Amino acid sequence: MRFLRWIVLLPLALALIACGPPRKSVFPPTLSIQQLVLTPGGAWRLTVRIQNNSYGGMDFTELDGQLAMADSVPVRVHGSFDRDIPAFAGDVVQIDVLPTAAMSRALAASAAKGSAGALPYTLSGSVRAKPEQEKAPRDFDFSGKDWLSPVPGIAHTWR
Repeated sequence: MRFLRWIVLLPLALALIACGPPRKSVFPPTLSIQQLVLTPGGAWRLTVRIQNNSYGGMDFTELDGQLAMADSVPVRVHGSFDRDIPAFAGDVVQIDVLPTAAMSRALAASAAKGSAGALPYTLSGSVRAKPEQEKAPRDFDFSGKDWLSPVPGIAHTWR
């Protein structure tokens, strides 16, 4: 008799579990510098691209990282913003940073070479986001390396 009761209750329990909403997979975002512009005060205005690699939308609110150009000492990159990025989509945020003297020299050397003056950079840190099916935001680590080159015909701009 007990065995029959379990046979009846087991499919019922499995049916109730299956009624819940499906969980969407969450993966860390990818961050890169889309554009760097020299401002008149000597600061750099970074346009940072945030690529959501998850199956659900995420609300991004804060970035805290480091930027290193060539072999220079890294500088802090920090910004607060409010970006709701859908699944597999990207958006940009603008963040101002104060470069070191070595970073400014490396950027000037790449500008002197024109469009052939590629400059390697490393951007790493964490970004705070709340996946759409979660109650609280969490930090996602990121790290990436890429190159910036002067934009032909647009002064003080690298992409």
